[in-house]
Amino acid sequence: LPWGQMSFWGATVITNLLSAAPYVGTDLVQWIWGGFSVDNATLTRFFSFHFILPFIIAGASMIHLLFLHQTGSSNPTGLNQNLDKVPFHPYFSYKDALGFAIMIGALASLSTFTPNLLGDPDNFTPANPLVTPPHIKPEWYFLFAYAILRSIPNKL
Repeated sequence: LPWGQMSFWGATVITNLLSAAPYVGTDLVQWIWGGFSVDNATLTRFFSFHFILPFIIAGASMIHLLFLHQTGSSNPTGLNQNLDKVPFHPYFSYKDALGFAIMIGALASLSTFTPNLLGDPDNFTPANPLVTPPHIKPEWYFLFAYAILRSIPNKL
């Protein structure tokens, strides 16, 4: 995780959104920060979260696939008729494996050949809480939430 200007201010803004929760908002924000402001403790917590979360999601997905394999997914009526069921393996397994391979290939080629394509140039500047970048705008994957916030006059 880079610790540049945009990362610092993004972490500040996103974590401050939790302060809107009644009663526990400010305590929750300070707990996530690991102090009274975004600092190295926050970066360590975010890094740990980004490392552990994929394993949790993969484990939950494997448990889900195990249950789908055992019970089947084409039986919404609850009847035990094997005529209407579609077997999970090999049809869905091959389709999922192909989709996974395509996505991994696309992500690997993007990160290998153009690693800075989707990044903000201000993120190469070291984080400084005393200087706010003049053109803060969210990344492309947060633009939908930014549009929702802009539609409410007193929120921006």
